[in-house]
Amino acid sequence: VAICKPLHYGTLLGSRACASMAAAAWGTGALYALLHTATAFSVPLCQSNAVDQFFCEIAQILKLSCSKSDYLREVGIIYFSLCLICGCFVFIVVSYVQIFRAVLRMPSEQGRHKAFSMCLPHLAVVSLFVSTAMFAYLKPPSISSPSLDLLVSFLYSVVPSAVNPLLYGLRNQELKAAVSKTYIFNIHKMHASLTGVSR
Repeated sequence: VAICKPLHYGTLLGSRACASMAAAAWGTGALYALLHTATAFSVPLCQSNAVDQFFCEIAQILKLSCSKSDYLREVGIIYFSLCLICGCFVFIVVSYVQIFRAVLRMPSEQGRHKAFSMCLPHLAVVSLFVSTAMFAYLKPPSISSPSLDLLVSFLYSVVPSAVNPLLYGLRNQELKAAVSKTYIFNIHKMHASLTGVSR
C-alpha cells in the first residue's frame, strides 16, 4: 500500500486496520501454538524424553512417539501448517511482484533504488524462514542428522528474528547516528587506552 497506493495509505491503513491485522496475526499465532502444544502433549512417548534440539521442536518430539494414530494426527497438522505457510509466502511474493512493478514505473532512479533497498532484505529474510522451515519438516529421513537438524532449526527460528530488528532498525536515521557515535566513541577510547599503555 505504501508503494503502490501512497496517496491512499492514510485511509487504507488507519489505526483500526493496523489493530485488526495485529490482532489477526497474534490470534492465529496463539491458536497455532496452542494446537501444536495440545497435540504434542497428548502424544505418548516410548523412548526417553530428551530431544536432540535446543528447543522443544515438534519434529523431534514425534521421533519419540510410540502411538501411530497420534503421530499421524500431528503430521497432518504439520502438513496443514506448511500449506498455510506456503499460502502466506505466495501472497507475499504476489505482493512483491506488484511492488516491483510499481517501483519500475517510478521516474526517479534514486526512488527506485530506495524502494528496492527497503523490499529486498525483507524478502530475503522471509525466503530464508520459509525455505529452511519447509526443509526441516519435509526433508527425507535418510539425510537427517542431529547436527543438520540443529543447524536448520537455528536458521528458521533464530536468524530471522535476530536479523529483522537490524534490518528495520538501521533504517532509522537517529538509530544509525547513535550506533555510529557509539562506535566512534569506542574507537577513540580504545585508541587512547592503547596509546596510554604504549607510553
